[in-house]
Amino acid sequence: MYPKFNYKKRLLRFSGDAVARAFFGGNALVSLIVLGLITIFLFKEGIGFFGQNRENLSACRISGQEYVDILRDEETTHAALVLEISDIRLNAFLFFTEKEKLSPAETGKRLAAFDAFAEKFGNAGDKLRDIVATLEESASETKAALCAGGHDGKTTSSPDALAAKLKPLRDALPQIRETNKTLAGTLTAALAALPELPTPALTKRSEKLKTATQKHIAGFPEIENRLAAWNAEKPISPGAGITSFLFGREWLTASFWEDRYGILPLLAGSLLVAAIALVIAVPSGVAAAVYTSQIATPREQRIIKPAIEFIAMIPSVVLGFFGIAVLGEFLKNISGSPFLSGFPGFPIVERLNALNAGCLLAFISIPMIFTIAEDALNNVPRALREASYAVGASRVQTIVKVVIPAALSGIMSATLLGLGRVLGETMIVLLCAGNRIAIPEFSSGAGVVTQPVHTMTGIIAQEMGEVVRGGIHYRALFAVGIVLFMLSLSINFGAQKIVARYRLPAS
Repeated sequence: MYPKFNYKKRLLRFSGDAVARAFFGGNALVSLIVLGLITIFLFKEGIGFFGQNRENLSACRISGQEYVDILRDEETTHAALVLEISDIRLNAFLFFTEKEKLSPAETGKRLAAFDAFAEKFGNAGDKLRDIVATLEESASETKAALCAGGHDGKTTSSPDALAAKLKPLRDALPQIRETNKTLAGTLTAALAALPELPTPALTKRSEKLKTATQKHIAGFPEIENRLAAWNAEKPISPGAGITSFLFGREWLTASFWEDRYGILPLLAGSLLVAAIALVIAVPSGVAAAVYTSQIATPREQRIIKPAIEFIAMIPSVVLGFFGIAVLGEFLKNISGSPFLSGFPGFPIVERLNALNAGCLLAFISIPMIFTIAEDALNNVPRALREASYAVGASRVQTIVKVVIPAALSGIMSATLLGLGRVLGETMIVLLCAGNRIAIPEFSSGAGVVTQPVHTMTGIIAQEMGEVVRGGIHYRALFAVGIVLFMLSLSINFGAQKIVARYRLPAS
């Protein structure tokens, strides 16, 4: 006797499965569609930047701005040396007034010889600055006259008209050579009269100044050769729009002279802040996860877990205000303590810097790292722990040598996801990182963490509301977004590779 087939129950079961499949599958499809639309829009708006950037570079070459930039590099180097002299003078003044308790008048007498050196050194560049200013004006007029729309790199003028407009730049080369010859002699004579300084540290800085100045002088012939070899008619390479963006060291917008879109300062700032955050967050989050999952009592777990996870609920803009008003000032004040005076970068000059932003980013990434790492530790098979205890291992030995290695894939995933969280944060870095667009001075060692920086997310948030839709600046920000997108993909890909590499074998 066969059981009676229940068509109604089978139909209901089939209908329920179909509804569940349609519901969950539909949501997954919507997510994929939204992700695809976002990706298409991002690349559609961003890819056009590279062509516009190439046209911008072509306009700078045609107008002679590229020629002037070669000479401006020489002027900028001289200006940097003058600033270094001013800083040495300030430190010498502070030594005499604070250490030796001399009056300002007596200090002025002590520094009279150095002031004469500084004045001679600074005034030596006046002629060079005059030439650069004249050539800048000529190149700006040429660009306005030759370039349709001012920045598209296209010219409607004949080659003869272009040559006539660039003639003042080419005719200036003999004057530049003569100016460099005079400048080299004046700087050499000034260095010979550099007086002795009161402390070994300042003496060391003066020796570095001499070396830098001699290197500056030795570079004059190379600059002159580059000026002589410059050709306004040489076409810009097809990949120049991409390489100048990826390897450019300046991000200049709304400039009276020339806009430049180099992502290196923003990328370096983002990575520096992220590194500071991870150095603080990973040990803290993983250690908290180890304690909570392996050592804490159930009562402690009921207190620790909600407390840490509550951090994720704090708005980032609130943490940004906290960084401006409290943390930045606290770090600046404590850095002036005598017992921290030997630490690189201390005392802190700017209260809004990479360290300030990094500490706050570490704070907001700890909950994610803690939660994922704790889940990974809890998922370690109990048999592994029991086997470790069976051979006489202590709890600490079991945790360090068995549990943590077994959960390493989850811990690494937590670290990479924490990195993604940090790189994608906007408000905290915009408010607390200092927003100085420059590559951090990594030569200063650990003191680099106290420098103001700008980040990729910060620049998008700061400038997107001020740009003209479809313009080069607008598309440059989308190009930055593409770099962020690719960076996130790389992080996720790395996380998957690490999980696959360290995944426990199936039992």
